[in-house]
Amino acid sequence: MGITVRNLQKRFGAFTALDGISLQFERGELAALIGPSGCGKTTLLRVIAGLEAADAGDIVLNGRNVAALDARERQVGFVFQHYALFRHMTVFENIAFGLRVKSRRERPSATAIRAKVHELLELIQLPQLGGRYPVELSGGQRQRVALARALAVEPSVLLLDEPFGALDAKVRKELRDWLRRLHDELAITTIFVTHDQDEALDVADRIVVLNHGRIEQEGSAEEVYEHPATPFVYAFLGGANRVPGSIEPHGFVANGDTLPFVAPGALAGASPAQGAALAYIRPHDLRLYPGVAQAQRGDGAQADVRRVTVRGASVRVELALAWGPLEAELTRNDWRALALAEGDRVTVVPRTARVFGAQSSR
Repeated sequence: MGITVRNLQKRFGAFTALDGISLQFERGELAALIGPSGCGKTTLLRVIAGLEAADAGDIVLNGRNVAALDARERQVGFVFQHYALFRHMTVFENIAFGLRVKSRRERPSATAIRAKVHELLELIQLPQLGGRYPVELSGGQRQRVALARALAVEPSVLLLDEPFGALDAKVRKELRDWLRRLHDELAITTIFVTHDQDEALDVADRIVVLNHGRIEQEGSAEEVYEHPATPFVYAFLGGANRVPGSIEPHGFVANGDTLPFVAPGALAGASPAQGAALAYIRPHDLRLYPGVAQAQRGDGAQADVRRVTVRGASVRVELALAWGPLEAELTRNDWRALALAEGDRVTVVPRTARVFGAQSSR
């Protein structure tokens, strides 16, 4: 059960938005669709909702093929980024709207509608604001009302298109934590689109990474972050240093160097055969050793500290090497212990790195 999409195709003129997408979303799962602008995230969501028609493929919701049905018949709740609330209606009437426009046969009684709206106002933690208009609410409150309106019709599937994208960082963090708790309480199959990788990693049970209308990788947050299948996924999910070089018997050697930058034991995953390659390294996976020469260790590279930026609990260190720049991320305690300052000379050593063949990294 849940949601199944099979070989979805969607073109807009010469542009291919969805290129044979097949996915299975389990009942009660909270999944995130991420990827760059134009990769097909929102198009996939709108096709599932019935707001766009696919050129080919099937959409199965809870065991029922709905590809030929319009949006009204799919029992899908949709929440837009910019709320789409009716400005002339109170919060109460906005939430009640989907129930009031049901056919006479399916429409609940006025008493039942009132009870349902009050229940949802409690659920979204706005029980005293039913009489207000959208203009009198904050952005975070409006988005909660939009979510309550989608839930009022008791959808089998909830689709969220960048629901927190228009909010400031603090409110966005509060609402995504709230959404996770709400989802766990309701156990409704939920798919949301986001440009915020941290949001996806924090909230979702499963992440689907899209690129050019195709699936690059899908899996749990840990799987896609710790074991990226492609260079695109590695670079897209979190910061990544990209170092050109080659695979040699004694490790990964950066271009222009002779000693290995990454020792064989620090290479994660399956490495390509010897030859030209690109190493991808997370900033927090770089160790810095002041006063330790590269030759003493047998790996790493010499670097000059160009800039140190304190960011709350973490510290970003910009490094200049003979073959290019790198960015390291330290905890505040590690930075203090190293007593690093701009102009210092250090040896930088990757704890771990993922190496892809030069052809696959293009």
